[in-house]
Parts: sequence; C-alpha cells; structure tokens
Amino acid sequence: TAPQSLPSSRMAPLGMLLGLLMATCFTFCLSHQNLKEFALTNPEKSSTKETERKETKAEEELDAEVLEVFHPTHEWQALRPGQAVPAGSHVRLNLQTGEREAKLQYEDKLRNNLKGKRLDINTNTYTSQDLKSALAKFKEGAEMESSKEDKARQAEVKRLFRPIEELKKDFDELNVVIETDMQIMVRLINKFNSSSSSLEEKIAALFDLEYYVHQMDNAQDLLSFGGLQVVINGLNSTEPLVKEYAAFVLGAAFSSNPKVQVEAIEGGALQKLLVILATEQPLTAKKKVLFALCSLLRHFPYAQRQFLKLGGLQVLRTLVQEKGTEVLAVRVVTLLYDLVTEKMFAEEEAELTQEMSPEKLQQYRQVHLLPGLWEQGWCEITAHLLALPEHDAREKVLQTLGVLLTTCRDRYRQDPQLSRTLASLQAEYQALASLELQDGEDEGYFQELLGSVNSLLKELR
Repeated sequence: TAPQSLPSSRMAPLGMLLGLLMATCFTFCLSHQNLKEFALTNPEKSSTKETERKETKAEEELDAEVLEVFHPTHEWQALRPGQAVPAGSHVRLNLQTGEREAKLQYEDKLRNNLKGKRLDINTNTYTSQDLKSALAKFKEGAEMESSKEDKARQAEVKRLFRPIEELKKDFDELNVVIETDMQIMVRLINKFNSSSSSLEEKIAALFDLEYYVHQMDNAQDLLSFGGLQVVINGLNSTEPLVKEYAAFVLGAAFSSNPKVQVEAIEGGALQKLLVILATEQPLTAKKKVLFALCSLLRHFPYAQRQFLKLGGLQVLRTLVQEKGTEVLAVRVVTLLYDLVTEKMFAEEEAELTQEMSPEKLQQYRQVHLLPGLWEQGWCEITAHLLALPEHDAREKVLQTLGVLLTTCRDRYRQDPQLSRTLASLQAEYQALASLELQDGEDEGYFQELLGSVNSLLKELR
C-alpha cells in the first residue's frame, strides 16, 4: 500500500527545526573562519602598528607645539612625554620601571631662588610661540629700559656739567682764561724772573712750579722754553729762600728724567749746588740742595764722574763733619750707598744680560767712587756715624759699611771705636730681638739689624 502523507500540522514544526539547524551551521562556519584569520595574524606586525599609532599620536601632540610644564616637588614623580622640566630639577631614569622621574634638587635652595619672584602658577602649558613672544618682549623691554637709563644718565650729566665751549665763553666774558700746564709754567717762570716781583711772589711761583715739574713731560716742557735755566740761575741768588726753593724745583725736575739731567749738567747746575753745600747756608736750604744733588747724580754716571772731578766727596765730607748736620749726614751716607750699589748692579747686569749700551757701561767704569771714598777718609767717617742714636740712621750706616767692607776692611779692623760700637749694638739688638720673638715676630726689624751687626763682626775677625 502507498504510504500515507503526513498531515500539514506536523510539517510546520519540522520546517522550523530544519531552519534553525541551518542557521546554527552557518554561524559556526563564520566564527571558525574568523578564528583562522586571527590565528594567521603576525603578532610583531600588530605590535609595530600599535607603536606607530602611539608615535603618530605623540608627533601630533608635538606638532601642536604644546609644552606641558612639569611641577616638581621634593618627591620623585614620573615624567610624561613632552613635559617641560623646570631648571634646577633633578631628573633620573628609574631602572625598574623604565620611566624618567624628576623632583626638586634642593627644595630650600629653589624656594630661596624663587623668593620675591612673581610666578604664574595657574599656567600649566606654554606653546613655543608663546615662549618666543615672551622672549622678544623681554628683549624689547630691556632695550627700552636701557634706552631710558641712558637718556636719564645723559640728562643728569648735562645737568651737572656744561660743555667746554660754553665754559670758555663764560670765562671769556669774565676775563678768565683756561690755561694748559705749559702756559701755567711759562706764567710762573715769568713771575719768578720778573724784577718787579716781590720775594714772596717769587717764592710762591717756585712753590707752585715744583708741583708741575714732578710730571716728566712738564719737566721737559720747562726745558723747552728755557725755564729750567732760569731756575738754575736762581741758585746764584743772594736770598737763601730763593736758593732753597730753586733747588726744590730742580730736584723734582731731575728725578728719573735723563733729558733734563743732561741739560742741567750743561747748564752748570752741579757746580752751583756744590758751592751752596760748601758755603755757610741755612740748614733748610742745604737740605733742598742735597735733595737736588741726589736727584741729579742717581742713574747718571756722567754726572757722577763730574761730581768726583769737582771735589764733591770733599764737599760732602766737610758737610757731615759740621755740628748739627746729623740729618744731612744720614742722607749723605744713603747717597753714597746708592751710588756704590748702582755701579755694582750696572756692571753685573751688563755682564749677565748685555742689554746696557757700551757707552753707558764705559761711563760707569770711569766712575772711580770706591778709591775716592778710601782716599777721602770715608771709611772712618762712616764707621763713626754708627754711634747715632736713631735705629733708622744706624740701619743706613750698617748698609753702607757692608758695601764698603771690601775697600775699608783693614781700616775697620784698626778702628777700636768701631769694634766697641759694634759690640754694644750687638748686645742692644739681641735684647730687642728677643722681645720680638716673644711677641711672635720671626723676622722682626731688630732681628735684621742684629743680623747686619753679626755679619760685620764676623767679617772683621
């Protein structure tokens, strides 16, 4: 028999069941395909793409040129990419996390540095354009401030001082003339040389002139217009004050000025100075004349030779043997010490460096000072001056005795007074040197004097 057909009421559920089965199979297939695609994806490429996306994002942030300011504290904090770290912060790399961290290096120091400064703590970000604009404004402000200060300074100078042209105009109206040093010296020389000038006016002119000729250029200018010879001629005056102040001017003009020294020798200054020292004159005048003589002789071997030819050692010997001239005696001994050591050093320098001109070296070799001192009895004269009471005078005499030792050794040994004086000074300076050592002075003044005395005693044994 033919099979019977199923009723329609039973076919409907079966159709729905079949549809559900097909839908489930289709969904499973799609899901399985997606899993295969995921399994075939390269994990390294995936990571690289992710990194590229991050870098692109960072670059976009940088392109925006926004700098986020990091606010450090005394604790370590992680730095985010692109954050700007204030100056003075301490930055480190955390080896455990791989992140950069920062904090205040010295909190107290930073607080002190920031004290009194106005900070905008509400501003968290600055663009590069903002920083450039701020810097430009700062420079403009500084320039404007500098310009304002310059203008204010110029205004203050104009207020305090007036142009020289304006001053000259005012002085012309007042019959006042602005003089140069040269013009002043010419006026002073004319005043001194005028027969109508009183003694007081002449002395005042010489006193003022001495101030100007201290400068080397002014002294040479005095020579150029004939003023030097006028002053030299003043040494012939019958007035002791004129002689005194004329010598005062000459001493200042001669000092370390070879050109003026040469002209003075040619103008007869040396002879005139020696005449005043050899004749009866006030002590004050002789002091100034001796000052001028010392200035003329120092570092001028030709003048030293002429001094010996003119009997200068005899003149000085007579001067120091006069009563009441102890002050002059010390100055004379100092001059002799300077002349002896100057020649010694010049000859040694010529042998070692060969920088001295042959002409000047020959001039020094023609100055026979030590033989002249021996012949004129300066060995005994210098030794007897050691009895002076002043320590400063004794120091200068001891120095001179030392440089004359080679020439005067035999005479020193034959002088019993010198031996007694040296023994007395040795005992005196031993006591004074001991006091210096007690006060903690290792190289005191009296220890140096004691050393000089001991050295002389040793050489004379």
